[in-house]
Amino acid sequence: MKLTRRNFLAWAGLSAVGAVACDVIQDEELSLQSPASLPEDLVKGRDNWYATLGGQATDGEGVIVRVMEGRAKKIQGNPKYPVNQGKQSVRSESGLQALYHPDRISGPLLRTGPRGSGQYRAIQWEPDALDIFRRELRARSQGMVLITEPLRGTLGMIAERFATSVGGSHLGFEALDDTTYRAAVKGVFDQDRLPDFDIGNANYVISFGADFLSTWKGSTRLSTAYGDFRQGSKRQTQGSRGYLVHVDPRFSLTAANADEWLPIRPGMEGYLALSLAYVIISEGMQAEGVDVDALTNGQGAAALAAFAPEQIAGQLGIPEQLHEGKSGAEKIRDLASNFAHHGPSIALGGDNAGAHTNGQFNLMAIYVLNYLTGSVGSNGGMRFSPGSPLGNLADAAKIGSAQDWAGVAGDIRSGRTRLVLVHDANPVHGLPASMAFESALNRDDVFIVSFSSFMDETTALADLILPDRVFLEGWGDDVPEPGPGYEVIGMQQPVVNPLSDLDPRSFGDILLSMAQEMGQEGALPWTSVEEAMKSGVEALYNTGRGTSSHAASADDLWNLMLRQGGWWDEDATGPAPTAPSGILNTIAAQGREPGYAGSGDFYLLPFAHNTLLDGRLAHIPWMQGVPDPVTTVTWQTWVELNSSTASQMGLREGDIVSVSTDAGSISGVLYPNPALPPNVVAVPLGQGRKVGSDYATSGDARESSNALDLLSASHLTESGALAWAGHRASVSGTGESMKIAKFEGIFPARQIGHTAGEAVIIVTNH
Repeated sequence: MKLTRRNFLAWAGLSAVGAVACDVIQDEELSLQSPASLPEDLVKGRDNWYATLGGQATDGEGVIVRVMEGRAKKIQGNPKYPVNQGKQSVRSESGLQALYHPDRISGPLLRTGPRGSGQYRAIQWEPDALDIFRRELRARSQGMVLITEPLRGTLGMIAERFATSVGGSHLGFEALDDTTYRAAVKGVFDQDRLPDFDIGNANYVISFGADFLSTWKGSTRLSTAYGDFRQGSKRQTQGSRGYLVHVDPRFSLTAANADEWLPIRPGMEGYLALSLAYVIISEGMQAEGVDVDALTNGQGAAALAAFAPEQIAGQLGIPEQLHEGKSGAEKIRDLASNFAHHGPSIALGGDNAGAHTNGQFNLMAIYVLNYLTGSVGSNGGMRFSPGSPLGNLADAAKIGSAQDWAGVAGDIRSGRTRLVLVHDANPVHGLPASMAFESALNRDDVFIVSFSSFMDETTALADLILPDRVFLEGWGDDVPEPGPGYEVIGMQQPVVNPLSDLDPRSFGDILLSMAQEMGQEGALPWTSVEEAMKSGVEALYNTGRGTSSHAASADDLWNLMLRQGGWWDEDATGPAPTAPSGILNTIAAQGREPGYAGSGDFYLLPFAHNTLLDGRLAHIPWMQGVPDPVTTVTWQTWVELNSSTASQMGLREGDIVSVSTDAGSISGVLYPNPALPPNVVAVPLGQGRKVGSDYATSGDARESSNALDLLSASHLTESGALAWAGHRASVSGTGESMKIAKFEGIFPARQIGHTAGEAVIIVTNH
């Protein structure tokens, strides 16, 4: 029977939620919130905290949620969860606004007008919506494609098995995918899971392009570790301060926190990394026990002679004022010496370093440095987590590359794919316009089903919308990647019921129901996600390891996992890879300079927005209103240019500028930034949404653009991923201007230190 809002408030805590996690928080956090606005008979004056997973974040964070009178009030990090250890990203906190968002799709919708018109009528789940889905699935399942957000754990397993069992395929979608990063990790370490970086125990870190304090893989975990790195609290030499060098053409949040920032020429990170390797080997600075002959097939430093500092320093473009009176080659040699002599040390790379046509070479060259310093599998180095302790759980998300999405679009156009299912993914917005994915979907012979809770560009093309529950309302689990170096399974439990005027259903439960009706009970024998999770807990209990050793029965383990947020075994650590023979020769042979699409005057560097990411959270007003940590801009697409360059072009802050490539053009509000090389233009993703909540779409076209529209879909890395950092662009003024929406008001960014007319050393905002 459908609950009223009043009954919901009284009974949600009993009918939906799991174990109270009251032992994971401090007493002082249990302060009461005034219940004056609630009905008198429902005021109990107590709150409960429930452990679950932060579904809005990309890092698999464990969180605890404060629930009072059946309403979720607060989300914060779970101090017991090994991945984030009590900290949380702002993206996890935004789950509250997703839960209570006024623009949530309340129930099933059936398209009544032309595709993309937004004309829908409400229908009932039973029999209408599920009967339509069942009918189309039976008629069109061969060649079907299921597009989801990156999924791991039970739901990832269900999605993969469902798609395969009915004759289709499953692909996870990310606008800036990690295909090249995974290929590099596989090539250097022969591992299928991404590594964890023990920054808290390191002394020296070189980061190539990876904005690990903002949006890169595991940013919440790495930000927490960075605090230990700076304070020296975990190292044997207490109080010693870790030293960070960030190599990146853009002044990111990580660059702003670094001791040294080296804005080298985009796409040349691999050359610098192999030059460091050459110096370390030629001067005998490798860690004790490292077999250089095995790494170089007996050639030693000669294997990397082409990357000697004197050979490549001029190609890197290190600004002269950063040389400290030394030549570029001497600067490289100093960097290599510090990296080798101040261990434990870590070299890590990602983001734009891997987003060039030579991106896989760049990342492989960066990560092989860890073999030379003995940092693979050691404290203060990089570690690999084992896979799932349950063989049937997906422990790595299956992400499609740009090449894969071009194949999907081709299958739709050719008629091989006639059914498209989409869950929490928006490829129409998140793929370059040059790929024409929207036109591929906009066909009469294709039936599209969206399971989204919110309207977006892809959902607006759907024939049938079956809204899912948000993460605070549903069951799930996760095998975090990157993990903490040992086995972990995180638990997601519903902490509230949907409000009475909402009628969503679990995406996973619908897939399981349809699979059984299609006769696929063998592959998917469960009737619900919760039942599938419980079967896994029984298997975990039988291992007797980790958290299981503290439980008297499988049911007891289930409750324990719900209370603490998951299961883990700190003794079940990951492998310590050994270097493939001749790995340095292999990487050196792949070395080549990056190729660039277009012929503009500037290197184009798109980057993920700190809170909106690629635009998936643009409908959340909290995320729109959080100031960018470097520029403090909110609610707008800004275009960063070097301050001197902008002045020479006759441009000022707030001018509307046009950024153009061979693929397209966008507009944005100019933000002159002294901490940007003079030949670089940087633009954040996240804005430019055309369909959905007013919070995502109400921006003026001059100040809200999708930077992905500038990219050529055919410009790929070795792995088939989009080379999104390998484009040239032109910038010009439009003659218009508007006030830039930034937290710092009218004060411009200014420099401290000297610039020598080119790049800035230190920047502060006032």
